[in-house]
Amino acid sequence: MVNSSQVSFFFLTAYIDSGVLAYLYFTVVLFLYILIIVSNVLLIAVICVNRSLHEPMYMFLCSLFVNELYGSSGLFPFLLVQILSHLHSVAAPFCLLQVFIVHSYGAVEFLNLAVMSYDRYLAICYPLQYNTRMTPTKIASLIAVSWLYPFVVVSFSMSLIPVMLCRNQINKVYCDMHSLVKLACSDTALTNIYGLTATFSTIFISLLLILYSYIKILAVCFSGSKQTRQKAVNTCTPHLASILNFSCGGSFEISQSRFDMSFLPNVLRIFLSLYFLTAQPLFNPLMYGLKMSKIRNICKSLIMNAKH
Repeated sequence: MVNSSQVSFFFLTAYIDSGVLAYLYFTVVLFLYILIIVSNVLLIAVICVNRSLHEPMYMFLCSLFVNELYGSSGLFPFLLVQILSHLHSVAAPFCLLQVFIVHSYGAVEFLNLAVMSYDRYLAICYPLQYNTRMTPTKIASLIAVSWLYPFVVVSFSMSLIPVMLCRNQINKVYCDMHSLVKLACSDTALTNIYGLTATFSTIFISLLLILYSYIKILAVCFSGSKQTRQKAVNTCTPHLASILNFSCGGSFEISQSRFDMSFLPNVLRIFLSLYFLTAQPLFNPLMYGLKMSKIRNICKSLIMNAKH
């Protein structure tokens, strides 16, 4: 870990002097954070309270929504403080905490999406055996692995962050692991190799399961009935949209941390680096709330009851 006697604070140099606009940015970020909390908590509550939604697919969705709250809470309160700050500094322990949350959030998100694709594969390809294959024990095990594996991997990765740092300036609006590694005085080849291996192994395992599941689903759809195809479209569309959205945001963030992106405007780099931590927590509850008929109908009935 970073030696607190060597580096007590990190300075985030990507922030621009926004003057009086800082209050506007603060209001927009606060609104987005409140929207994320309300939408995700609402859907978690709807799933937990309604027994008709106590099915594997909705349990995995609940895990996904919890992760959106986890990841956004590692970023938004931090951003709100920094927007109104003049120094844009962060204490080393808080920076490390943010590194852990941001990286574990990304890994949990990919694994959750992979588990959900496996669940859709079983539901569409083996509808008669679905309940015997997707047991409560298996559901709990899949959710536990999708959370515990990233926590272990990220914890080990953080233990490899060099102790001696020669600089304390991070050219981003939040802390991330590779930015800390680049501040090291010593050779970081081993840390970089492990970081790349851990990142791409998590992504590779997740994408492999997603690709396998959807190849099988497509095969069943082409050979099945119209009803089967309609079921596949209804349940897989929001999931595929979520995968594409997160993959695009995550791809840029990984590229930016590993390659020189200084040719892009600073504002664009800031926007894209925040995208995967901001868009996904907003996108998922909106997409699943609108596209999943059971959730949509229950939310409508709650709104109608509230009016009366």
